[in-house]
Amino acid sequence: MTRRSVQQNALADLADVPATSRWARSGEVRLHALDYGGDLPPLVVLPGITSPAVTMDFVARELTDLVRPVVLDVRGRGLSDEGDGYGLAEYAEDTEALITQLGLDRPLLLGHSMGARIAAAVAVRAKVPLRGTVLADPPMSGPDRGPYPTTLEVFLRQLAEARRGTDADEVAASWPTWPRREQELRARWLSSCAEEAIVATHHGFEHEDFFDWWPRVPGPAHLLHGADSPVVTAEGAREAAERNPPAPLHTIPGAGHMIFWDAPAIATATLRDALRTILSPAA
Repeated sequence: MTRRSVQQNALADLADVPATSRWARSGEVRLHALDYGGDLPPLVVLPGITSPAVTMDFVARELTDLVRPVVLDVRGRGLSDEGDGYGLAEYAEDTEALITQLGLDRPLLLGHSMGARIAAAVAVRAKVPLRGTVLADPPMSGPDRGPYPTTLEVFLRQLAEARRGTDADEVAASWPTWPRREQELRARWLSSCAEEAIVATHHGFEHEDFFDWWPRVPGPAHLLHGADSPVVTAEGAREAAERNPPAPLHTIPGAGHMIFWDAPAIATATLRDALRTILSPAA
């Protein structure tokens, strides 16, 4: 296994997060999550390929009047253990274990990128009861669909920078429009991601087809995508609408793949609207 590290200044970030660390076990894998508490309906948040839980704090904070966010450090990221596998089945089993062991009653699921694929798989597997799902810019690459638009080499270069010791200015070279705090969090937390997890997940983006799952995702389900996303193209959005007609699609103007980072205000407002619709008694 390759080296992972969480430095003291990264751990200190957790002191500024209004959430409690919670733990669950999926087989031999110990899973960490940030639980924002409260007695509202739970929302399990599943981040992307190189996004530990703390990097979605800025999204979770904007939802605590609607839901109880519980943000998972997906296996091989953040404070969660590495695992023997990084396919959708393993990720879904982890999510189901978290929901069961934390006693989350019919949670909603929110997944971004990799997390959106995981949310779709959990919804289709139906091993745990859910209130609904929101998928944010799920990778639509796969067999006979072309490569994922960000190459593995780019991910590994950024990981190498983090291991060497990076800062927000260097992160800004790749993500210039992000809020400064989010650049800083990525600089401090990217080194917590396991290289094996990134490599295997990227392979999954190109060998596991999102559309094997999406048509079977039960309602209520919503799909958010960036207007300028190379991951959910206009053609991909059209296919998504055709393959699961009851699920509304929401386009986030001014956003690429990283919709919450690229256009925080409108992406969060759209997410809140989707969650309200799912939670509405008439939904």
